[in-house]
Amino acid sequence: MMKKMMTLALAAVMTVTLMACGGSSSGSSAAADSAPAAAETAEAEPAKEETAEAPSGETREYKVGIVKFMDHPSLNQIESNIMAELDALSVDGVVYNYADYTYNGNADGSVLNQIAAQLIDDKVDVIIPIATPAAQIVQAATEGLDIPIVFSAVSDPVSAKLVASMEAPGANITGTSDYLNTNAIMDLIFAADPDADYIGLLYSKSEDASAAPIADAKAYLDSRNIKYIEKTGTTTDEVSQAADALIAEGVDAVFTPTDNTIQNAELAFFEKLADAGIPHYAGADSFALNGAFCGYGVDYSVLGTATGDMVAAILNDGQDVATFAVQTFDNGIATVNTETAAAIGFDLDAIKEAFAPFCTQIVEIQTAKDFQ
Repeated sequence: MMKKMMTLALAAVMTVTLMACGGSSSGSSAAADSAPAAAETAEAEPAKEETAEAPSGETREYKVGIVKFMDHPSLNQIESNIMAELDALSVDGVVYNYADYTYNGNADGSVLNQIAAQLIDDKVDVIIPIATPAAQIVQAATEGLDIPIVFSAVSDPVSAKLVASMEAPGANITGTSDYLNTNAIMDLIFAADPDADYIGLLYSKSEDASAAPIADAKAYLDSRNIKYIEKTGTTTDEVSQAADALIAEGVDAVFTPTDNTIQNAELAFFEKLADAGIPHYAGADSFALNGAFCGYGVDYSVLGTATGDMVAAILNDGQDVATFAVQTFDNGIATVNTETAAAIGFDLDAIKEAFAPFCTQIVEIQTAKDFQ
């Protein structure tokens, strides 16, 4: 699908400031001269040539702003499925126009703030921020304004102070959550290696969404008297260095939650862990796509489709945002990178047999940059 995303023009005077087994089924300042590249430009699917007329003979067009935190496979998958669902719902005299209001914040807080300001100025009817940092910035920018926010891929909306509760958000914001059952991933680690006694926790302190699952991982490991060590990073270089430190420590496995920063760096360090015989378990299939041994959690295509449905329910059906419960999805899909499994020395059939009691589905994947 061809996508068209507006390039955010930044004036020279402005400062440029990423799942439980039993169920089914994504800032720093930037220099002003680099700002124009901060919002990506792409082609969007052309508007439908014909739109079914409403009974009144008029077409109702809704302006839909989409703000992706950064470019990586899971968030891209969510974005494309939101767009596909909005296209599918553009019938009977209703059009959801996202093509002119779609941006990539490139993980830059200042750029995300400027995107939010631009969408407010454009008087969009709804804003869809993808990932927790984008949702927090959009929420702050629209405070006091009557613009509904429908976030996607926010792991813990309550802890992120986006909603009062999952059941009743309580304000003009709701959305879909990729809540991660950390214990389920821990179970996979010890199913594959019952003798593991030293676990590395790799995450970014800049990602609020990582705090709760890391705390859950520590509690799980403490309950089993398993030793662990934490390493963090906020840039690709720092994350790669953190991976080196975990290898030097001789950990038996590495765990990462749905952390966008680590996912974005996966391609830079996955081979180091594989060569050292250390499996990397993480909270989304995109990690496995980019070389980690196992990604576990929700189906992000389903997450994106559900987000699009929520937008339509609010804009076209009059659903009250404040009482529209945040949607969560059962975990249960373990995605195993077969190339990495071979490099580590795992027997794939034995791994699938070990994982089977804990997962509803096991998917095999090979290393690539993005989903096809």
